[in-house]
Amino acid sequence: MEKPVLRIQPRKGWIEIDFKELVRYSDLCYLLVWRDILVRYKQTVLGAAWAVLQPLLTMIVFTIFFGNLAKIPSEGLPYPLFSYSALLVWGFFANGISQASNSLIGTSNLVTKVYFPRIIMPAAPIIAGLLDMAVAFSLLLLLMPYYGVFPSANVWALPIFVALAVMAALGAGTWLAALNVKYRDFRYVVPFLTQFWMFVSPVVYPSGMVPEKWRLLYALNPMTGSIEGFRWALLGTQTNPWPMVAVSALSAAVILTLGIFYFQRTEEFFADLI
Repeated sequence: MEKPVLRIQPRKGWIEIDFKELVRYSDLCYLLVWRDILVRYKQTVLGAAWAVLQPLLTMIVFTIFFGNLAKIPSEGLPYPLFSYSALLVWGFFANGISQASNSLIGTSNLVTKVYFPRIIMPAAPIIAGLLDMAVAFSLLLLLMPYYGVFPSANVWALPIFVALAVMAALGAGTWLAALNVKYRDFRYVVPFLTQFWMFVSPVVYPSGMVPEKWRLLYALNPMTGSIEGFRWALLGTQTNPWPMVAVSALSAAVILTLGIFYFQRTEEFFADLI
């Protein structure tokens, strides 16, 4: 009997994601996520504490220079809580796009020899980063009662703003991963991009400092709605985040759509270029 032949070729159309294929390769996605977690925590001196130390030390520096010396307002919250809560979301996003951008280059042997949905590669480190965020979140839960702040009644909305950060990270990560295959100097652009992006996001300052007429334009940065919404849901800040969240969600959806579009259009050349 003749064996069935499966022909693998580039898909036609604008954007076409084969979700059935992604389900078939879900085990591979799980293994890649688990690999990223093991690489991050195995044979380390402090283990999971590394996920806490980075935002904690950054929070201390920001509190000294921006909170105490520059006297930047913090919407009535203790500045350590104000900055640390933002750093949780921002750290997940920044680390996610940094690792996603190098995901295809770092696994070139796998990409050139085995067929699988390439979109899994930049998605895996972003999914794995949720564990780091959860570990660092545990410290925030300890800091809140220390400063006399307790979760607000809006805490139910936290998953919405985490999902917005995931969508933004996946959109930017897929775009940068594809660009990094074609243009290797993008590995040097990503650190500068994330540093610049942080200072145009409400990490060290509230979005209320932005003039009201520019606020919706400012919300085109998808991390604006995610960070402001995260603070509002958990710490009960007075700023109504929903108008900015709506704009940020639309912006994140556009970035994700264009990122997947560019990724799919260049996917057929990955094995040759790597």
